[in-house]
Amino acid sequence: MKKSALFILTFVFALSFISKGMSYKDTIPQHDSLVVTSKFVNEDRVVNIWLPISYANSTDGFPVLYMPDGGIKEDFPHIANTLQKLIAENKIPPFILVGIENTVRGRDLTGVSIVEDDKKYCPITDGAKDFRAFIAKELMPEINKRYNTNGYKGIIGESLAGLFVMETFFLAPNTFDFYIAMDPSLWWNDYYLEKNAASLLENLPNKDIKLWFAGSSAEDISNGTRKLETTLKNGVYENLMWHYSDEPKEKHHTIFRATKEKALIWSLNSDK
Repeated sequence: MKKSALFILTFVFALSFISKGMSYKDTIPQHDSLVVTSKFVNEDRVVNIWLPISYANSTDGFPVLYMPDGGIKEDFPHIANTLQKLIAENKIPPFILVGIENTVRGRDLTGVSIVEDDKKYCPITDGAKDFRAFIAKELMPEINKRYNTNGYKGIIGESLAGLFVMETFFLAPNTFDFYIAMDPSLWWNDYYLEKNAASLLENLPNKDIKLWFAGSSAEDISNGTRKLETTLKNGVYENLMWHYSDEPKEKHHTIFRATKEKALIWSLNSDK
């Protein structure tokens, strides 16, 4: 299946902003960095950790938010700064943020695909299962060893990182307690996750899980997110709390920053 011309134009449009020097001057927050050697992705990975102010004077365990695209030159600074702001405003409880810096992004964030056009977009693919194993079996134990954590954990991502969030939710839902995906690339592998959502949801574990996802005006993405919303509305999932935010006024390159606060407030509070 070929991706629509609209999606390709959207992708080129986003790249044009980058080429023209569009950037955000996010303050880099105080943070820790470490290198984790992984047998699953067969390389060393740089990981950035932001701690809430209250961490220094507390013996309590803290929940953890993990994020792909978590490099200092990626999305880590603005998510850390947003967490700090929302915590100071008492809109969310204190969380630890763990950002994973990219190496080969398309490889790590995509599963298998039989669609030729997908290979043009991401030449090296099907590394999501290994990246997920790295997070669950190597990174999480390392974070739990080094920091006071309480076992409650979630993940946030946008675009291909959002696809990884959704694939993890569907294929390995026990990995996290909550999932946040902005403009997830559900078009991957001919919308496999969306088309098979009803059957995949039958395998949800017997534990409470939260899912927050959003779709922008990019049709190749919103077509999938809106159909997924319909599937969720038509099903009964006792332990799943979910919310879909339809954002037709947002572009693919604006939706992350436009929706991050409401996504975090809904997802990180136990009473939402």
